[in-house]
Amino acid sequence: MHNLPPCPKCHSTYTYEDGALYICPECAHEWDKNDIALGDDGQLVHDAYGNVLQDGDSVTVIKDLKIKGSSSVVKVGTKVKNIRLVSGDHNIDCKITGVGAMKLKSEFVKKA
Repeated sequence: MHNLPPCPKCHSTYTYEDGALYICPECAHEWDKNDIALGDDGQLVHDAYGNVLQDGDSVTVIKDLKIKGSSSVVKVGTKVKNIRLVSGDHNIDCKITGVGAMKLKSEFVKKA
């Protein structure tokens, strides 16, 4: 049995190959094999608009984010360079100028 990635949409493990595509038989989602960008846990990581993220990408924050344990806020439009994908709920590791090292959720960023 081949080790194919799970569906990025419904997380089904029943994906199969069809030419240059991976296809999920459960939700009918199709994605290009060459666009695979996996986090530490083997899952695809998408931004808020569905764009696939990869290590080293630059992203822009799309919502004011309160920093836990602080009164500081990461403002909308803050650009974050050279992200690193990790597993977990907060799936982006990064350094933000003026704030320092942080973990972000991919649903609050867009690919720059």
